[in-house]
Amino acid sequence: MLTLYPNRRFSVAPMLDWTDRHERYFLRLLSRHALLYTEMVTSGAIIHGDVARHLAFDPAEHPVALQLGGSEPPDMARAAEAGQQYGYDEININVGCPSDRVQSGRFGACLMAEPKRVADCIKAMREVSDLPITVKSRVGIDEHDSDEFLQQFIETVASAGCSTFVLHARIALLQGLSPKENRDIPPLQYERVYRMKRRYPELEIIINGGIRTLPECQEHLRHTDGVMLGREIYQNPYFLAHIDRALYDAQAPIPERTEILAAYLTYVRQQLSEGASLQHLTRHILGIYKGEPGGRLFRRHLSEHAHRKQATASVLEDAIALAEHARMKKQNEVNDNVRHDTAVF
Repeated sequence: MLTLYPNRRFSVAPMLDWTDRHERYFLRLLSRHALLYTEMVTSGAIIHGDVARHLAFDPAEHPVALQLGGSEPPDMARAAEAGQQYGYDEININVGCPSDRVQSGRFGACLMAEPKRVADCIKAMREVSDLPITVKSRVGIDEHDSDEFLQQFIETVASAGCSTFVLHARIALLQGLSPKENRDIPPLQYERVYRMKRRYPELEIIINGGIRTLPECQEHLRHTDGVMLGREIYQNPYFLAHIDRALYDAQAPIPERTEILAAYLTYVRQQLSEGASLQHLTRHILGIYKGEPGGRLFRRHLSEHAHRKQATASVLEDAIALAEHARMKKQNEVNDNVRHDTAVF
């Protein structure tokens, strides 16, 4: 398997309105090695908007990749140049988003039908940046649901100097399905992704789509160079705490939730002092206790109190205390049952 920098053995997908800088800082507390991606940022937003608001990030987030949306080579070049100046480790082109709004801007999944345009963007970007330029796409669009179509796309784009392809293992149906439906309804085609890796062993092929467990990650890594997860990490972020030991052979102990949240509290206090809202800082961490006895209490407390205008870090401290009390109570009940069963024998 290829090992390129940044290491893409495991990555967290770019998710619009989800993987902002606060979310990425939080996720980095769970894993030292996973590659993190920004939300998609359009080339126009960088050229005509507040560059710092779109591109600034905390150095602790490294390794972190910037995902760009766009289709005009000169604009993509300017955006890539800005990404390099801000210190990103990779620039990724979005060729997978199926939303109508993205299609109207002539980027996202509809660009799969224009591989030469994608190649031209990559050429222009590589002229101004020495960062890796990668592509995230579907395995097909609409009626173009074949290995041959995907091969033509990969070969055209690779000829421009792209050596890394993140393949969401579903086609995108650009007419008739919403973006949410496009994440679930088209069937997963993992074997097609595997075939692309076998056909192009010199390329780095990352698989994405519907992956939810560590065993599934390990199975996909038998056939591809890396795995990318999105919604599972957002909904169950503590999953990420196991990645370094399981997939990178790291020796550090798996961090406890309290340890992660204590570090995040320091960040929260700093961000609040700079004018951030508590709700914006805590909306990404609601799932940290997923499956735990105190998970519902944690989510409810934050949902009821973090949105208030004068909310402080004490709201998060109280939510943690509620969750940990519930977990301890449950553990004591388990211990009492074990002692009772042992006494009977």
